[in-house]
Amino acid sequence: MPDTRVIPALHGTRGLPGGPQRYPPGMSDENQIIVPPSFLAIYSDARGRLMETQARVRMRYELCEDLAQHLSEQARTLHHDLGLSEDLVLERMHEGLSAVASTLHAAEADWVVRRLAELAGWQAPSP
Repeated sequence: MPDTRVIPALHGTRGLPGGPQRYPPGMSDENQIIVPPSFLAIYSDARGRLMETQARVRMRYELCEDLAQHLSEQARTLHHDLGLSEDLVLERMHEGLSAVASTLHAAEADWVVRRLAELAGWQAPSP
């Protein structure tokens, strides 16, 4: 016999029925992305204070994370299909990301390459 119990609605949970969409105090839809400390360091001064707005840092982080995710498949292809070493693949990716026409700052390009190495399970290049 099927279970016919009624499951109570989850009030205050975003996207589920049962009431208005609520967030914990201090949270809003645009604050759902957690920027890792390694990326925050790019935009922080020596005392750890952000030199850009949180919104800009979050936007740049999203760009860099998406880029690293996108390039991870290309990096694996270069490594496996062309037989390039992991170091050479990461070096070439860094050169491309650091090109004059790139939209990334030098520190962002470094971060993307380190993140790319992490995603691929490779040894990250030394800073």
